[in-house]
Amino acid sequence: MTTEELKDIKEKEAKWYVVHTYSGHENKVKANIEKLVVNRGNDIDIFEVVVPTVKEETETGKIKERQLFPGYVLVKMIITDISWYLVRNTRGVTGFVGSGNKPVPLSEKEVEALGVSAKPYNDVDIHEGDSITIIDGAFKDLTAKVIEVSQENGKLKAFVSLFGRDTLAELDFSDVIKN
Repeated sequence: MTTEELKDIKEKEAKWYVVHTYSGHENKVKANIEKLVVNRGNDIDIFEVVVPTVKEETETGKIKERQLFPGYVLVKMIITDISWYLVRNTRGVTGFVGSGNKPVPLSEKEVEALGVSAKPYNDVDIHEGDSITIIDGAFKDLTAKVIEVSQENGKLKAFVSLFGRDTLAELDFSDVIKN
């Protein structure tokens, strides 16, 4: 069994936990945990770190992301002594949400309600050269031509025609539909 296959099996066992952080330090905590995972390699069971956000339109018409829960970060992990210690002792983390010293994982319904995808977007059938319609964001209701698809992070790059010129846009799979 390869390392990747082992990691995939372990990731299916992982659960989402809520980590409390200092307010305003959510993105720093996310970056620090991700850096820790890269530096440590495969010996810790942390698979994904998310700061839940929602897109909102401002009065000027610009799209801005706002944090849903300031002071909280979601971590998909398997709780072991090592992974718990490393997350708990990350700069900016004040602790896990749960009773006492035992973190409580989120249920599947809670994860879905937070907008955190429990599964990757690998089932999206969009390829280079496809025509798409943008259904959310600054380019809403415009069509575009896909030039690059990144299944791993659920994003694509496409040319949107604005004022007779092609403009490159990076979009989430959730923001588009295939024509």
